[in-house]
Amino acid sequence: MIESLPQRERAFLPAAYELTDWTSVQPYFDELKDRIVLNADELRTWFQDRSELESYLSENFAWRYIRMTTDTSNEAYVSAFHEFNENIQPHWAEISNVLDQKALASPYVDDLKDEGYFITLRAMRRQIEIFRTENVPLFTQIQQLQSQYGNIAGAMTVTLNGEEMTLQKAGDFLMQPDRAVREEAWRTIWERRYQDHEALDDLLNQLRDLRHQVAQNAGFANFRDYMFAAMGRFDYTVEDCFNFHDAIAQTVVPVLNELSAERKQALQTTDLRPWDKLVDPTGQAPLKPFAGGEDLLTKTIEVFDRLDPELGSYLRVMRTMGRFDLESRKGKAPGGYNYPLEESGVPFIFMNATSNLRDMVTILHEGGHAVHSIVTRDLALNSFRNVPSEVAELASMSMELITMDHWDVFFPNPEDLRRAKLEHLEDIIETLPWVATVDAFQHWLYENPTHSIDERNEAWLQIFGRFSDTITDWSGLERFKAYQWQRQLHIYEVPFYYIEYGIAQLGAIGVWKNYKEDPKKGLEGYLNALKLGYTCPMGEIYAAANIPFDFSKEHIASLMNFVRTEIEKLK
Repeated sequence: MIESLPQRERAFLPAAYELTDWTSVQPYFDELKDRIVLNADELRTWFQDRSELESYLSENFAWRYIRMTTDTSNEAYVSAFHEFNENIQPHWAEISNVLDQKALASPYVDDLKDEGYFITLRAMRRQIEIFRTENVPLFTQIQQLQSQYGNIAGAMTVTLNGEEMTLQKAGDFLMQPDRAVREEAWRTIWERRYQDHEALDDLLNQLRDLRHQVAQNAGFANFRDYMFAAMGRFDYTVEDCFNFHDAIAQTVVPVLNELSAERKQALQTTDLRPWDKLVDPTGQAPLKPFAGGEDLLTKTIEVFDRLDPELGSYLRVMRTMGRFDLESRKGKAPGGYNYPLEESGVPFIFMNATSNLRDMVTILHEGGHAVHSIVTRDLALNSFRNVPSEVAELASMSMELITMDHWDVFFPNPEDLRRAKLEHLEDIIETLPWVATVDAFQHWLYENPTHSIDERNEAWLQIFGRFSDTITDWSGLERFKAYQWQRQLHIYEVPFYYIEYGIAQLGAIGVWKNYKEDPKKGLEGYLNALKLGYTCPMGEIYAAANIPFDFSKEHIASLMNFVRTEIEKLK
């Protein structure tokens, strides 16, 4: 176990250096640009010095983002975030392209046989291919617009039972046994969301147009194709994504229909409505696994301790360092994240907890990301630590499942524990079709860059229908159904970051299956995969966890059979 995680000592930047503006950091980039490198060892040192400099800037930006999302109404926080985007990031992007070219032009680059350099150099080549100077100011505009989503969504509140509350807190009413209470809450939440649908439509239109321009400037037919290159998707193709969609529609949606039909029957209702999807179908009160943020964190640390005391110690260090902001409140941006802090090597977890099961799962999920950040903190380069999202989400989604044997920390009552496990496994069945829905929608958005709002809504409804159950009755709610996509922040803030959840969910089920068969070996394989960071291709990382990198119809069907069997055991 560890008691502290010391910040890395600087070898290139002065120990007391602090960023003020671009002119204060430019000399260090110029030194890297102008340095004469005479052998492979010196080139390796050059890479390490660049990594140190970029890690500092990455953490500086991270704290600006963290502060802004913890209080979207704080003008100073918002201003500091925009200051970096407008006056630091554009210069950084341009000099990064110059440094990439310098590294790849070195006569010693082929001598870097250390583990991981192949992956780093491959990414550099791709970034040089797609870099265009004219896109730098466009990225600044895009970043500014993306942040508006959090501002709009963070300002959304509703009043229920005479109390003003965030939408996250209002969502807890959807788990109440009283159907009238659930319906009122659902309608109130979506009326509030609908108030901003035009603003969010306009925001997406602006983002779509700018993103399409970026793609055209870089020589791509559309933003989807550009993003596959920009995100370094070397291990699968657009066609693979379409095959994933087909496989989900054929193998998972039928299971979703079965579960929805069972829910309708259990609720003894003539129609299954959107506000009936989260309530316990046997009429029991919603599960409350914790009371407040501190209780949530304390119990989570105990769960991690049981899994492996080393992992629990990571969270204790984070707590000591103030790296958690867990509770929902007005003015806080929506969602949750684990933000790696590159220089200190100790991440920050942000979420909007109220008191429900999904909040508990969220902190376990983000805790998996945190473990990943910490076990890779000593890798030599920041590029080795910056893993692709298909690997990052494997870390987080696997943690949700391999901790299930220890959920009695949250649910000492055996019946509550059974319900919690059942709800989570059923949620996995619902997650995969939603991932396919969001991913397919984004493909359509950018394959059709001149679409109208009406065309967009029509496309959404068609895609939503393909991956939804046929049991839920949306009559009278059509205007809300057409805007279900606006609740997915990824569409605005991190485009095309979503299919990764599906790919990783399949991997996580495999990790869990291994863990159930042999806990020691299963956990060891999981951690072995995480510790690789991004020093080898995705397939090899998945193989280190003893799972295939496979999202074929046959593989998905076998995993669904496994999950369905586990669900039946809990009924």
